[in-house]
Amino acid sequence: MASLLTVTEWFMQAPHGVRFDWGRAGAERLASRSACLVIVDVLSFTTSVTVAVEAGIRVFPYAWRDESAAVFAAERQAVLATGRRATSTDSPWSLSPAALRNAPFTARLVLPSPNGSAIAAAAAAGGSVVVASCLRNAAATGSWLADQGFGTEQRPVTVIAAGERWPDGSLRPALEDLLGAGAILAALQGEDAGRVLSAEAAAAGVCFEGTRDVVAAVCACASGRELTEGGFGEDVAIAAEVNACGVVPVLTDGAFSAA
Repeated sequence: MASLLTVTEWFMQAPHGVRFDWGRAGAERLASRSACLVIVDVLSFTTSVTVAVEAGIRVFPYAWRDESAAVFAAERQAVLATGRRATSTDSPWSLSPAALRNAPFTARLVLPSPNGSAIAAAAAAGGSVVVASCLRNAAATGSWLADQGFGTEQRPVTVIAAGERWPDGSLRPALEDLLGAGAILAALQGEDAGRVLSAEAAAAGVCFEGTRDVVAAVCACASGRELTEGGFGEDVAIAAEVNACGVVPVLTDGAFSAA
C-alpha cells in the first residue's frame, strides 16, 4: 500500500516545478509547498487589482464585506471598496474594474472579495510569494516568474484558479479562471521550455492555447453572462483585455503593489 507521504506528494503535484489547482482549498494545501502562488480571479478580483495597481494604488485584500472590513480599512488608513451596486459619489470604488478605472485616485484601497481576497489571505499564511494575475497581465506574469526563477523543482510555482461558488458554498469551476490560469502557464512555459509542468498545469495551458477566441469565451461563459445581463458588461470587456497590462501585482506587507 502506498504510504500517506507518497499520496500527499501526488496531490501536491511534486516534483513538478509548475503546478495548477482550484480555489481556497487548493491554495491552502499547496501554499506551504510552493515558493510562489499566482491567484487568478478574472471576474473580477485580480482584474480589479491590475487596474488599481496600474494607477499606483496599493490594494489590501480582505475576505469579508461586513462591519469588520471598515475597521480593517481604518486601521490601514485606506478607503473601503463597496459592492458593485453600492457605489456613490462619495464612495466610487468597488470590485468593478470599470468603476476603479473611472474613480478618483486613492493611495490605499481595501478590496473585499469572497474568492480572490480570501485565497490571497490563505496563500500568504503559507509563507509563499503571492501574485495577482489574470488575462490582462498573463504574459507579463509569465515573464516575471521566469525572471525570478520560479517554476523549478527547487522553487515551485502554483497557479490557483479561484472559481466561483454554488449557492451551497461549494466550488464552481469557472471557465474564465481556467483560461486566465492557462494563459499564465502557457506564457511561463514559453519563457523556458525546460520547465516541467504537472499534468494539471499542462492541461490548463492547452485549454487556453486551444481556445480560438478567448474574448468571446469570457463574454459567453456563465460568469460573463451574469455580469453582462446585470449591467456590468464593461467589467467583462476589461477582463478580456488579453495581455493589455504589463504590471505584476505582488502581495507585500499585506497589500498588492507593482513588482
